[in-house]
Amino acid sequence: MATILFCSVNRTARTVARGCLTSHSKGPASAGASHLPLSSTHNPSPTLLPGRRWFSRGSSVRFMSHGTAGRAAAGGRTRRGALALCGAAAVTAAAAVAGFVANAHHFQRAEMAMKISPTVEEKEQEGDILERCRRFMSPPVTEISVLQETRGEMRTRMEMLIMETQAEFCRALQEVDGGTFKVDQWQRKEGGGGISCVMQDGKVFEKAGVNVSVVSGYLTEEAAKQMRSRGKVLKGKDGKLPFCAMGVSSVIHPKNPHIPTVHFNYRYFEIEEEDGSKQWWFGGGTDLTPIYIDKEDAIHFHKTLKDACDKHHPQYYPDFKKWCDRYFYIRHRGETRGIGGIFFDDLDSPSQEEAFNFVKSCARTVVPCYLPIVDKHINDSFTDEEKDWQQVRRGRYVEFNLVYDRGVKFGLATPGSRIESILMSLPLTARWEYMHEPAKGTQEAEMLEVLRNPKEWV
Repeated sequence: MATILFCSVNRTARTVARGCLTSHSKGPASAGASHLPLSSTHNPSPTLLPGRRWFSRGSSVRFMSHGTAGRAAAGGRTRRGALALCGAAAVTAAAAVAGFVANAHHFQRAEMAMKISPTVEEKEQEGDILERCRRFMSPPVTEISVLQETRGEMRTRMEMLIMETQAEFCRALQEVDGGTFKVDQWQRKEGGGGISCVMQDGKVFEKAGVNVSVVSGYLTEEAAKQMRSRGKVLKGKDGKLPFCAMGVSSVIHPKNPHIPTVHFNYRYFEIEEEDGSKQWWFGGGTDLTPIYIDKEDAIHFHKTLKDACDKHHPQYYPDFKKWCDRYFYIRHRGETRGIGGIFFDDLDSPSQEEAFNFVKSCARTVVPCYLPIVDKHINDSFTDEEKDWQQVRRGRYVEFNLVYDRGVKFGLATPGSRIESILMSLPLTARWEYMHEPAKGTQEAEMLEVLRNPKEWV
């Protein structure tokens, strides 16, 4: 998991995704017990009303009854941005959710209009700084007066957007779980700070974290070395490289093994060189880690991301899906962490505005690509054996994050980093069994096969 990230929201977008709650193929607890007499079966406590729709508008999320639909617009030219190889993640959704019906029993079509004039978009996007700040989970990292004075600068636009994304996703999760996020605002003496929102031991989510970081200062030699190893030419003044990094990151670990873990991060990085010029780039992505394969869920998740990518360039999704499979690969296990999604880094073209618009589109998929899946499985029963398998898979999640994730490495190499926020991605519980291998023909073996041989879902 990347631990300083950048995520942005197009405030003109309105997306709709409906999560219709229908019974799982396993049926209720009694059905599960009948075909697994030796296993205890768990029934999740929350019961949600069927027919709920996720309606995302601006920086708020609320429930709408059947018969209410949202439509909106998202603009931007479509060109493909050049990409360098994987970049360092920093410390700690206008998404196009469109036209997909995986199964009429579970997912309904999500629609949105595609373009409006850039002038209108920019006006709505920026809005009133003070009014927008009132909807955040906490006051922003930067003083509101400073944000008002610099409202047209990319740094300000980024900070406003990542704060909105955090608030939107947290409120959506609170609506599902019934719990409340602990909001922890912290400062970094070297410059900047962040807001960590964490909910633990909820009814639905064992651990849910949504972090924002806005930090600045000077790159350490170790961090600069990591970036140079990716081909970046960095020329500091007197050996110093001023930087600014900001973004939003989230990892959600549900209690029910039939609800997947989700991770997303979107980030922006800026470095000032000795001649005063600035290098900047975007990075991020969203990926899903199910414990059991549900093809309908996988198709919905990937199709939602593909629609967002296709709005900007038809090659973005296939390229970034492959990149995601490569990045979240646990080499010592010979398997991927999950079923992927999209991942990109060092995105610095065609222009800053176009790259920014692409990141906004991707970020706006966070609620509609995940919450309908949560809704679908929230009342699924599960056995002790299925819970044990979840714990084993969580162990793999931990292995990747601590051994391979560049964001964790960058965070630990950055002075003043907040360790609690960096390690927020780790689950409360996990399990390691010696020489564990699921029996052939089981659902666990099917899951492992997909992780060892990534599939194309759309």
